[in-house]
Amino acid sequence: MSFSIGDLFTWAISLLGIFTTLVFGLVKLLLWQFEKRLDERFSAQETARKEASQVWEGNFEKVLSRQDKDAEALRRLENEFLRFKGELPLEYVRREDWVRGQSVIEAKLDGLALKFENLLLKRTRQD
Repeated sequence: MSFSIGDLFTWAISLLGIFTTLVFGLVKLLLWQFEKRLDERFSAQETARKEASQVWEGNFEKVLSRQDKDAEALRRLENEFLRFKGELPLEYVRREDWVRGQSVIEAKLDGLALKFENLLLKRTRQD
């Protein structure tokens, strides 16, 4: 069996074609697996993003609800304080006003005491 250069050349081109086809097939298989992994990773990230988004939305709703409750409580407190300010003069007397009123009453009592004392002195002199 003798091989000619043409046969060797044909055989070498065939081997090179087979090798190129195998390499191309392996590269295509690797790229397909790489793309499959990327798709899986992106879908997992999308799922995680959606779950995180739902958690954040729930937290924001809680914060807004709490903020509404706090605003309502603050409004009620402000109304109660304004009512208290309105009722305060009816329920309480300022110290200065009480002292002034008490001084007037004591002055009147002192005046009455002086009149009674003068009256008693006049009676004792007449007797």
